[in-house]
Amino acid sequence: MKRILMASSAFAVVAGSAFAGGYTAPVTEAPVVAPAPVVTGNVDWTGFYAGGQLGYGKTNSSLDVDGAYAGVNAGYMKDFGKYVLGGELAYSGASMKSGSGETEQKVKDFADLKLIAGVPTGKWLPYAGLGASRVSVKSAGTDYSDTVPMALVGVKYQLNDQWALGGELDYRKGNNFDGSNQDLNLTTVGMTASFRF
Repeated sequence: MKRILMASSAFAVVAGSAFAGGYTAPVTEAPVVAPAPVVTGNVDWTGFYAGGQLGYGKTNSSLDVDGAYAGVNAGYMKDFGKYVLGGELAYSGASMKSGSGETEQKVKDFADLKLIAGVPTGKWLPYAGLGASRVSVKSAGTDYSDTVPMALVGVKYQLNDQWALGGELDYRKGNNFDGSNQDLNLTTVGMTASFRF
């Protein structure tokens, strides 16, 4: 009996010291989760496009006319990620006139060659550019035509992968227009629509 009591006491001492610190749960590491990629929402503007424009124009010079214009355009843009570069050729027929008969003055049409640069922001593309414009006018029965420098600002909004809408403000400045000793300053503002293919 003494042996049983001694064995029981020894077991109790050993078991008591084993449980003295209490239960400790095993350490498990939290799973590593990769951060979600940042989506900027920018779209790709690269490609050839063609479309049309419609707007209003006014001269602020010796030739004093205003009125509507409409035309077609075609161009190419390259999207470099943080900026977009492109070129565009546009032609517009105009109904900008004043007076009648021998005193009639009017802008007949204009063709523009533009170089543009923009910074894409999501589906929006604000841009600015420089170019040259071939403007044809009629004043007091005489036809004049000259190539003048132009500057422009605008914005485009991409509706989907192919269609974009926009607005543009163009300023053309012609000193001594076609050797007439008269200036031609033409400002136009219009809406554009284009299809990328």
